[in-house]
Amino acid sequence: MTVSCVALAEMLGMVIFSVPTACVLLGLVVGSFLNVCIHRMPRQESVVTPRSRCPHCRTLIAWYDNLPVLSYVLLGGRCRSCREPIGARYVVVELVTATVFGLCAVVIGPEPVLVSRLCFAAILIALFVIDLEHQLLPDVLTLPGVAIGLAGALVWPVGVWSPGIASSAIGAALGAGILLAIRWVWQRASGVDAMGLGDVKMLAMIGAFLGWQSVWFVLLFASLAGAFVGVGLAVSGRGTLKTKLPFGTFLAVAALVASLWGQGVMDWYLGLFP
Repeated sequence: MTVSCVALAEMLGMVIFSVPTACVLLGLVVGSFLNVCIHRMPRQESVVTPRSRCPHCRTLIAWYDNLPVLSYVLLGGRCRSCREPIGARYVVVELVTATVFGLCAVVIGPEPVLVSRLCFAAILIALFVIDLEHQLLPDVLTLPGVAIGLAGALVWPVGVWSPGIASSAIGAALGAGILLAIRWVWQRASGVDAMGLGDVKMLAMIGAFLGWQSVWFVLLFASLAGAFVGVGLAVSGRGTLKTKLPFGTFLAVAALVASLWGQGVMDWYLGLFP
């Protein structure tokens, strides 16, 4: 009995202090901070000061009402002071970030490059939500993201999860160059600016993190997903084929897939051709 209890305690300790569990808990905390970024960055407000406030009554939120997920559940999704509802987006972002961080830990493992990929995932989540809500991709996220991607390529040795500085630099240039060329051709052909520079900088950031080979995968995946959603909106009557979609959201999903399973997907695709 004593041996069984000791073994059980050791197993619980391994689970509690495992890398995936630690990343999930970290993801909850980071997700809470991402909510601040998502709310304030489009408004060009500081993400440091002032402290978190209720968006309705502007009352400062106490630390015990700012615990990721738990506080939202205990308060019934409402502000303690004014009882106005707090958007579900806050808890969704926290849960999604925790889930993605856990996935990164499981897929990549306890490798040093995991730090870089967690930063990448956090930036992608923030960009996804901001572009979805505001059709905006802030430079304060994309440009530092390019720098972090290039710096990571310098630090980590070349391998499955790190493209190396040459591939990273080419990826950043290729990502920006492809979308700039598409944007220029479309403007000349139609006279319409259908793509913002935010998408250009975002794909440059993706190339910096994942290397030039992944740029093609991300662009193809995002374009197909965007076309599928656009046609779906047109068929359902909720839009037309000319409806402008937040392309950054599709880039974010495609980049996350490429970050975790890109090589496997490419191997599967190439295996379809004898």
